Amino acid sequence: MTADARETAPPVLDIRGLGVELGGRMALHDVDLGVRAGELVGLIGPNGAGKTTLLRAVLGLLAPAAGTVHLAGAPAARGRGGIGYVPQRHEFAWDFPLPVHKAVMTGRTHRIGWLRRPGRADREAVDHALERVAMTALRDRPIGELSGGQRQRVLVARALAVRPGLLLLDEPFTGLDVPTQELLTGLFAGLRAEGKALLMTTHDLPQAADIATRLCLLNRTVVADGEPAALRDPAVWLRAFGVARSEALLTSLGVTG
Repeated sequence: MTADARETAPPVLDIRGLGVELGGRMALHDVDLGVRAGELVGLIGPNGAGKTTLLRAVLGLLAPAAGTVHLAGAPAARGRGGIGYVPQRHEFAWDFPLPVHKAVMTGRTHRIGWLRRPGRADREAVDHALERVAMTALRDRPIGELSGGQRQRVLVARALAVRPGLLLLDEPFTGLDVPTQELLTGLFAGLRAEGKALLMTTHDLPQAADIATRLCLLNRTVVADGEPAALRDPAVWLRAFGVARSEALLTSLGVTG
C-alpha cells in the first residue's frame, strides 16, 4: 500500500479521547491514536507509560473510563474478532502439554466456540500461519520444548490464525536471536504490504525507528505522533520519557541537540 493510499484510508483502529483508570488513578488519559491499513505504528514510552494498558483496552480486557475505541468503523466490542494479539512471551502457559499446531489453534477459539471442533477453514488458517512463520516442520513438537525464538513465532502464528485486519504486538522482539528478528521484520513488512494494520510496543527504539511507518510517543497520553524522520526534536523524546536530559537515550536514537 502506498503512502498516499494510507493517508486517505479511514483508520482500521481509531482511538478518541481514551482514558483508562487502574487502582484509582488514570493510567491513560486523552489518548487519540489512529492506525491505518498498511501502517506499522511503534508505540514508544518508558515503563509505566501505559503501552500494554492501551493494547488491553483495545482488546476489551480493560473498560475505558472515557473515550471510544473503534475497529474498522464500528465499536471495537463488535469487531474484536478482527484483532490478532501477540502478548509478551511470559504471559503464555508454555508448560501446558500442547503441540505447536494446537497452541496456534487456540487463537481461533472464540471463532470455533468452546464446545465445537475445528473445521477445515480453521485447520487451513493454522497451516497458513505456521508456514508464514517457518514453523511447519515443528507443528507436532510440544511447545515446552521450543526455544525462545520458536516460541515467539508460535505466538505470532497464533495471532495470524485469526486472519486479522489489525495486529497488536507487545514487545515482539525482546530477547530474540538475530534470525528470528529478521524473519519477523520481513513478515511484518509483508503484512503491511497486504494492507494489515500493526500496532507494536517496543523498548528497542532504533529498531522501531527503522521499521515503523510512524512512532507514537506515549506517557499516559500521546506526547508526539509522526513519521520517525519527523521526530528529531530532542525535547519531544525527553518529555516522553520524563527525563531532563539523557545522552544515552538521544545517542541511541541518533538525535542530538
